[in-house]
Amino acid sequence: MKENKVPRLAAELRAKIQQGVYPPGSALPKVRDLSESEGVSYQTARDVYEVLRDEGLIISRRGEGTFVSPILGKIHRDGTGRYIKSAREEAGARGAFAAEVARLGMTPGATTEISRERPPKPVAQILGLHHAAKALVRARVMRADATVVQVATSYFPGDVAFGTQLEQQDTGDGGSKSRLAELGYPQVRIRESLDVRTPSKAEAALLGISADGLVYEITHVGLTETGRAVEVCVHVMPITLWSLSYEWPIDQPAV
Repeated sequence: MKENKVPRLAAELRAKIQQGVYPPGSALPKVRDLSESEGVSYQTARDVYEVLRDEGLIISRRGEGTFVSPILGKIHRDGTGRYIKSAREEAGARGAFAAEVARLGMTPGATTEISRERPPKPVAQILGLHHAAKALVRARVMRADATVVQVATSYFPGDVAFGTQLEQQDTGDGGSKSRLAELGYPQVRIRESLDVRTPSKAEAALLGISADGLVYEITHVGLTETGRAVEVCVHVMPITLWSLSYEWPIDQPAV
C-alpha cells in the first residue's frame, strides 16, 4: 500500500509552526514549492495545507499565498455562557466578544458603522417591524489584536434604541445587552440559528480569507420576558478561526 504522505507532512509543518520556525503571520511555501521540495503531487501539497487550515493554524489569501495564522488554534465561542451578565461585563468588557478575546490575552477591537435604515426583510419580520420602518444598525468589523476575526451586524427596533447609548460608538460595560436591560428590555432568552456557507466577496475581503473558504453565519435573536425580539445580530465568522459549543439541560428529574 502506498504511504499516505499527508499526515506526515502535516505533522512536520505543524511542529515547525508550534516551535516558532514559522511564527504567527509568516509566509509558508507556496503549494507548488511545497510539492516540488517534498517530491509529492500538487494535490497532496494542497491536502497538507487543508489539514492545517482546518486546525486553524494557517490561512490562505488569494493571490498572496499561505500564511501562519496570527491566532494559533481557534477562538472558543461558548454559546451557552457568553451572554451571562458576569461574563459579558468581565473586567469591563464591552460585550461577549470582547470578553472572549481578552481571555486569550489579546486586545479586542472593532470598527463600527452606525446608521438608521430599513433592515433586511427576514430581520424586520423577527423584530416585528413594518416593511418601511427603520431600525438602528450597528455594523462591525471585529478584531483580535490586529486580526479581523468576525464581521457582525446588529439590528434594534427604533422605538427601543433611537437616541440611546446604543447609537454611540462605545456602548459601555457589557455592551448592547446591558444597555437594553437598563432601558427596560432585559433579554431573558436567546435564539440562534447556524448555517455554514461560502463568504460573499465583501466578507472574504474583510476577513482576509479566500472566496472558496467557509464561514459560520449565526443569526442571534435576543428576546424579552414577553417574547419580544429587541435585538437581531448576524455574525459571520471563518470556521478556521472559531470553535462553537452549546450546552443545555435535558430530562431534569422531578423534585
